[in-house]
Amino acid sequence: MTHHNNKKAVFYRMVTDNHICPFGLKSLALLKRKGFDVEDHKLRTREETDAFKKQHDVKTTPQTFIHGERIGGYDDLRVYFGKSRQQTDNDKTTYQPVIAVFATTLLLALASFWADYGRLEIIPVTELFIAFSMCVLAVLKLRDLFAFSNQFITYDLLGMRYPRYAYVYPFVEMLAGVMMIGGVMTYLAAPAALFIGTVGAISVFKAVYIDKRELKCACVGGNSNVPLGFISLTENLMMVGMAIWMITKMI
Repeated sequence: MTHHNNKKAVFYRMVTDNHICPFGLKSLALLKRKGFDVEDHKLRTREETDAFKKQHDVKTTPQTFIHGERIGGYDDLRVYFGKSRQQTDNDKTTYQPVIAVFATTLLLALASFWADYGRLEIIPVTELFIAFSMCVLAVLKLRDLFAFSNQFITYDLLGMRYPRYAYVYPFVEMLAGVMMIGGVMTYLAAPAALFIGTVGAISVFKAVYIDKRELKCACVGGNSNVPLGFISLTENLMMVGMAIWMITKMI
């Protein structure tokens, strides 16, 4: 698409006392980054917004007009400038939450061990990494326990049989992680992690590789778009491996 040298955009976005449209702010920033002189019209009330939508026969705001041509909302504006669409697709699966958790917990493990000892060692850093991961994943589950339970019991074998197990699982995961980090009551933490990790691994393996079901994993909490599969199985196997390691250290 050919752009004119005279960069002027007419822009309409919703700005009320109770709501400032985030896509309006993003669109405005994008236009300014592209060097546009923006005529910014703020729709201050619901009535103004509804009237604007009716007048231009659109369903959403913000709306951008460039040289008299209606471009559309934020995603449409990105496409206009040769970028990909960015708004969340609730049906699209992604590993982004898992990557974010593991990247953060790995850095935490490295930083914690370095702060204490001024050096890095693979085994203790790995122990901290898995324990930190368990705690963070548990927090994500506990932020909406009801939603987590609804997703979890669709594939966990014990959860299917005893739905209340789903309400216990995150607490066990969190407490086991905390005890492993603190090096206290390992005799409780290790068997607990071994139990939930083993049940989880068997459940994921059956659902994905035997039953061939396409499900979303509740590992980062309910309503997540993380696909149930190899990553989910690996998480459980990491927990099992950590538990076995802790048990061997006690013997």
